[in-house]
Amino acid sequence: MRNYFQFSERNTTYKQESIAGITTFLSMAYILVVNPVILSQSGMDKGAVFTATALSAIIGSLLIGLIANYPIGIAPSMGINAFFTFTVCIGMKIPWETTLTGVFIAGVLFMILSLLKIREKIINSIPQDLKHAIAGGIGFFVAFIGLKNAGIVTANQDTFVALGNFKSAPTLLAITGFIITVILLHRGLKGGIFFGMVLSTIIGVLFGVIETPKAVIGKIPSLEPTFGVVFSHMDDVFSPKVLAVIFTFLFVAFFDTAGALIAIASQAGLMKNNEIPNAGKALLADSAAATVGAVLGTSTTASMVESTAGIAVGGRTGFTSVVIAAGFVVSLFFSPILSIVTPEVTAPALIIVGAMMATEISRINWSNVAIVIPSFVTIIMMPLSYSVATGIALGFILYPVSMIAMKKTKEIHPIMYVLFLIFIGYFVYVI
Repeated sequence: MRNYFQFSERNTTYKQESIAGITTFLSMAYILVVNPVILSQSGMDKGAVFTATALSAIIGSLLIGLIANYPIGIAPSMGINAFFTFTVCIGMKIPWETTLTGVFIAGVLFMILSLLKIREKIINSIPQDLKHAIAGGIGFFVAFIGLKNAGIVTANQDTFVALGNFKSAPTLLAITGFIITVILLHRGLKGGIFFGMVLSTIIGVLFGVIETPKAVIGKIPSLEPTFGVVFSHMDDVFSPKVLAVIFTFLFVAFFDTAGALIAIASQAGLMKNNEIPNAGKALLADSAAATVGAVLGTSTTASMVESTAGIAVGGRTGFTSVVIAAGFVVSLFFSPILSIVTPEVTAPALIIVGAMMATEISRINWSNVAIVIPSFVTIIMMPLSYSVATGIALGFILYPVSMIAMKKTKEIHPIMYVLFLIFIGYFVYVI
């Protein structure tokens, strides 16, 4: 097994990979609580969505770990599940069954694009500076999510964002966890992020901030309300409105995953000669998980940026993903225990990981104006638009414009022109 996962080549151990897998799982575990809550507002059965969420995460994480040997966790994407419920089902009044069928069709298209290696070619055509911008931008985005989950940053009607209530017990717990984690990391503890979350959870329970679970083992909810629904609603998707929704699922998931994969490969030191090894296999695993997830009964899955938490503590191979999958298997039976891992507990990990990822921007050629503008827009628009895909789209629109203005057209890959037109069309006709 050590040879299969290339432990020696990637300088890692079972212990290191296991701690990384547990850390990523705990950072992702909130999805088991949040995803059912969001999708149930579209009319879906909350229990069935919980089981579908766990199973899709198990399948996706195993696929990307065993096939591509990447330390990545796959689960339903937070941005896409909100789009599913609030924009499509509630806003456009499209039934959840039809919307889920749209997710399935988008997943199948993902797989076709992956098998044809079109997705891989697109990712490898992205200029090195923009890849650093994507990785750094996701760092700011991840940190912003952590600050929001901690209650350190809150919404404000006048200034959009403001400092939260530092007298709030959950916020104080997050701040305490952040300080503990920083101290552990400065002391050279490799699993500092993981142990910081454990200590935060214990402190939260002791001080009554986190409710002590009333049970240890819970019954696994049935999949019957959602399983296979997509196959009985195929005739409902051939309207212009639903086709536009399918394209949006395809677009957002494609570039959310591409951005996450670039950031993760860069942070783990796996990128070589501006290319991501086994990118095709990773993308195929991701698209397969999205397709299976739709059949089970959940919105589009994606490579989770929270995987960077596990990479930060040493995850380098697909064995990390196997451990992540094992965590989701256990969660099916121990959902009451899982409920005590609150957003405030995982927030410090996201803030610290975001800071680590943000260092990627130091590798951008800031002396080149043609690179500076699209890179900056890519970085800043991810947290401000709360979307990795939007940041990438805007940066990719500006990149050819900037390069043409600087008379550097020979340096632009032909695929970047195609993406430029696609992104323009996306903002004009879909957004």
